[in-house]
Amino acid sequence: MRNLKKSGGLPGTVYEVRRNGVYYLMALPAVLLVFLLKYLPMPGLAIAFKNYNFRQGIWGSPWAGLNNFTFFFTSEYAFRTTLNTIWINLNYLFWGTILAVGLAIILNELTNKKLVKLYQNVMFLPYFFSAIIIGKIVTDILFSVDAGLANQILSFFGAPKINWLKIAEPWVKIVVAAHLWNSIGYSVIIYLASISGIDAQMYEAASLDGAGKLQKIWHLTLPMLLPAIILMALLSIGNMMFGDFALIYAIIGEDNMAILPKVDIIETYIYRAVRKTADFSTSSAIGLFQSIVGFVLVFGSNALAKKIDKDYGLF
Repeated sequence: MRNLKKSGGLPGTVYEVRRNGVYYLMALPAVLLVFLLKYLPMPGLAIAFKNYNFRQGIWGSPWAGLNNFTFFFTSEYAFRTTLNTIWINLNYLFWGTILAVGLAIILNELTNKKLVKLYQNVMFLPYFFSAIIIGKIVTDILFSVDAGLANQILSFFGAPKINWLKIAEPWVKIVVAAHLWNSIGYSVIIYLASISGIDAQMYEAASLDGAGKLQKIWHLTLPMLLPAIILMALLSIGNMMFGDFALIYAIIGEDNMAILPKVDIIETYIYRAVRKTADFSTSSAIGLFQSIVGFVLVFGSNALAKKIDKDYGLF
């Protein structure tokens, strides 16, 4: 259909560009930015299949085949980092969706609009905090051995202080909580926007039929929010193999071997490999592996969503 000629005998594509040229021009800077940052560096993926060194450059370095991939998958860190990355991201997805949808519904039910705006701003504020700031809040304010809020609460109830940086068990929960605090406001705004798009007449009709608030939320709000929830979930699934490196590194660092086994994700392993051994080839191979898995997950989950309902697909 795109090749059919339109007004004045112009091909469909040319006609579309002329008809909506202003919009394409507005999108051009973003398209160029994506091309420069995402597509132009793609030939550098050859490093994953080479024994790369600086003197010979990318194309002069000898080929290594799949040796870089084999090195990672046979190492002691492969299973641990992959499992940690998936587990932490599943927690991000599950708890992030529940909290964001729940908070959006609660804010939507409030009648005082000034309070709603205040709560939105308070929740959205941490989104602008850098990972370093959040890391300092967690390590120095909340879980410091001497002056941390957590130990002060324990001392108030007569319990002994805990050296949190020496025990690994709670840190997955702490990292997940820090990530949610940092990002939940952004998701809440998206879900609130989706709720505001629901036809008010549907709620009025439900009220005339005798439906209460909980019934309207369960039978109207949540079903109408489902496409937005699935869309956000699909976008998160695409990053399932990529952890929140900046946040985890700001909180944990790279030398805390007591905590690292629980929160050591693929990115922290790559960073250590590059920083300590300058092993760009293996690091590139791991990054390519992450991207391929993410690509498969997005297409697979999108196909599954479209089987449930054609309108639920991302593309």
